Amino acid sequence: MADTMRELNESETVYINVEEGLKRVMHNKALYVKLLRKLKTDTHFTDLITALQAQDYENAQTVTHAIKGMAANLSLTELFTRALQLERYLKNRTIYDNSLEMITRCYEKTLISIDEVLEQYE
Repeated sequence: MADTMRELNESETVYINVEEGLKRVMHNKALYVKLLRKLKTDTHFTDLITALQAQDYENAQTVTHAIKGMAANLSLTELFTRALQLERYLKNRTIYDNSLEMITRCYEKTLISIDEVLEQYE
């Protein structure tokens, strides 16, 4: 296992797979947009930061699992990958110095991608 979470490669990173996300909701664009909007107001990520800062790894693992599920359901590809990786680290109680920074950056970039998708469909 590497010493740190791998760095984001901006030019190759796909944060959202809209086509796959729409398939998951049977091509219901209104529902997909609604779910993306709901994610933007969801508190799981804030809960994750709080748990990691408090070194409450059990709660952090639970919240990370929820984030992973939301990311999978909405086809938020990189967030899913990062959450899966973080969940594995948390299961092993192996948290690296940049784990919080990396998932935070990914989450922020995912929100930007969501905004771009919402602009297209609104």
